[in-house]
Amino acid sequence: MDGIPDSKPAARDWRFPVEGMTCAACAGRIEKLLRRVPGVESASINLATETASVRAAGELGFDALRGAVERAGFSVGTRLLRIGVDGMTCASCVARVEKALARVPGVLSAEVNLATETATLRLAGQSDDDAALAAAIERAGYTPRMPGAAERPDPQRAAARDGWYVAIAALLTAPLLLPMLAELAGAHLMLDGWLQLALATPVQFWLGARFYRAGWNALRAGAGNMDLLVALGTSAAFGLSLWTLATTQSAMPPLYFEAAAVVITLVRLGKWLEARARRQTTEAIRALNALRPETARLRRADGDVDIPLAQLRVGDVVVVRPGERLPADGTVTDGDSQLDESLITGESLPVARGPGDRVTGGAVNGDGLLLIAVTAVGAETTLARIVRLVENAQAGKAPIQQRVDRVAAVFVPVVIGIALATLLGWGLAGGDWSRAILNAVGVLVIACPCALGLATPTAIMVGTGAAARQGILIKDAQALELAREVTVVAFDKTGTLTLGRPTLLACTAVNGDAAALLAAAAAIQSGSQHPLALAVIQAAQRDGLRLPAATGLRAWPGRGMAAQVDGRELRLGSARWMTELGIDLAPLQARADALQAEGSTVSWLASTDDRQLLGLLAFGDTLKPGAEAAIRALHAAGIRTLLISGDNRGSAEAVARALGIDDVRAEVLPEDKAGIVAALRADGSRVAMVGDGINDAPALAAADVGIAMSTGTDVAMHAAGITLMRGDPALVADAIDISRRSCAKIRQNLFWAFAYNVVGIPLAAAGLLSPMIAGAAMAFSSVSVVTNALALRRWRARRSAA
Repeated sequence: MDGIPDSKPAARDWRFPVEGMTCAACAGRIEKLLRRVPGVESASINLATETASVRAAGELGFDALRGAVERAGFSVGTRLLRIGVDGMTCASCVARVEKALARVPGVLSAEVNLATETATLRLAGQSDDDAALAAAIERAGYTPRMPGAAERPDPQRAAARDGWYVAIAALLTAPLLLPMLAELAGAHLMLDGWLQLALATPVQFWLGARFYRAGWNALRAGAGNMDLLVALGTSAAFGLSLWTLATTQSAMPPLYFEAAAVVITLVRLGKWLEARARRQTTEAIRALNALRPETARLRRADGDVDIPLAQLRVGDVVVVRPGERLPADGTVTDGDSQLDESLITGESLPVARGPGDRVTGGAVNGDGLLLIAVTAVGAETTLARIVRLVENAQAGKAPIQQRVDRVAAVFVPVVIGIALATLLGWGLAGGDWSRAILNAVGVLVIACPCALGLATPTAIMVGTGAAARQGILIKDAQALELAREVTVVAFDKTGTLTLGRPTLLACTAVNGDAAALLAAAAAIQSGSQHPLALAVIQAAQRDGLRLPAATGLRAWPGRGMAAQVDGRELRLGSARWMTELGIDLAPLQARADALQAEGSTVSWLASTDDRQLLGLLAFGDTLKPGAEAAIRALHAAGIRTLLISGDNRGSAEAVARALGIDDVRAEVLPEDKAGIVAALRADGSRVAMVGDGINDAPALAAADVGIAMSTGTDVAMHAAGITLMRGDPALVADAIDISRRSCAKIRQNLFWAFAYNVVGIPLAAAGLLSPMIAGAAMAFSSVSVVTNALALRRWRARRSAA
């Protein structure tokens, strides 16, 4: 209709890379599906540059476009970028920066962390448009620190400078409080008004200049923050006092210079204490980064030489002397020593390492000289991956913070409205405009969006840092928050609850000569690397047996091994194979049934020359020392346990009985593990899946929280939300415990952050709080929130029986 303005949101242009296209047909299929997305006005695909250009309604989210590309069978390229943001002081600042960054084309999501002063962006494509991102942050009123830019000033030096500012402010403010203190003591003292002005002016306009600058930047961006509230409140008190001093002929006019000066001093003191406390929340990252040595001692044909760590390459051999840190991941080629890996795995005791053992960069060498062949350098080392995981977890935003952000977005305008209502209400009702201004100042000063912005990220930073020091790596804030709700923990068996290294438990010969049986079996297995073969060989070596000569070694996939030993054709393998060969197993069948009922795996040895059974060997996998304690701790926490295993039922049930696990699902195919997890979730359970192998990855991804052992495969760790750096199942209960404690701190912090405002603002509006007390309360609120979170630094993982 004519005359009615069009309220339709402005269209938005998207340009992003599409991966996997090979021909024009691919491009046509993607274009077709993109154009079908509601809100898309046009879409075109450039096959040469592998990019999509889409014009769509402003309210259309990028996920809808990406979904269309993925339905076509292709993927959208994205990248993560972390930018430092200086000048933020409260949750309102966070909301404004996020809003500004989200408007930049190509930004899929933006999360800003007040505690770390960083913005984590997910961008469409690999193209660099850092200038647009920096400009968006500057328009919002803040200073960006782009990747690769010069480092910010030394935090210690900045803290020392701010400490001096606080001291100067306190020295200038103290004389202004003398009349109040004298009155409390029953004396009468009044400073000259012009002397009060001289003392208060540098506090207001020099030491308080930071509040004016930040408040002005917020106003220019069309928003408000804590600095604006402080600037408005103290300016009102200072301006009222100056007006009274200039216009009143009284020798002792009512002045409030001390109120403005005290508020600025207390708020600066609070921000200084808060900054000191916040630095402690990042100590986990600093400790991990400190593990990287600056140089490595490279062994060359012409001698050893020290080189910068950045020049180290895979395949190099490095020399690590006693007391030095390992420069990179690698394999020991020569030497024996004890390594301190406590800051990497959380294991307090040194671990023995010798030739053939894998070692991790950052560990401290004990008393032996080691030669190490480098297997990973730079960003691919275990230490670098740990640092990235901890950084990502600390930079992330927990789901509960999203709700807090919505409150913070309207906090400052609401507070200014309440202050204005307080001013008009007191002024119009009582006619005492001086009292009205002071009460309005109290409202502005007591309001504290800082605590709202710090409540969640500080608890996450300290909690994930404490967990990392104990060998528990939490991938993101969502995993931390979900872990506290877990009601069922499902375990894989082999390598998770057991050591994953089979050992020979029984060797029974038909003729009673177990040593001869073991020697023959070891001779057959001498050419195999199968875990069961290694167990047989190790048992024979332990008993000091001389192995007979074996010829014609050959493997029968799915059945076993064959060889000629002392002129006899022998077979070692499964019962099914023995049956196929016509071997009668009756002489030892009862013994085999008993061993299998206990959870052992049985192999049979027979001679095919005369089809005679020679004996059996039984294998078992030893339970990890901390497994039983892990199950007990989970039960104590009210969590049900489940064993999901592909092994035979007897073996799985034996492990479950030994550990006290509540339920068993045995003989489960890898692809069916995820189905069991999904069924548990469908019944209303919050499920954590614990595993270490490739076959566990689908179940780890299907669970609410996947927990992977770092002793397992990289695939499992990528699929998991939590990684345990030690193969100790007791850490599972610890991971859930730190999650619960961290989330409890978040709830406590949010309670106090809201309580300060819900209680303080009405009291200030009612005239029951002076601006000085309001300023002290506002400063204390932020400090108390950070201090409460720092209590998590004392958390320690339980030590298992290992």
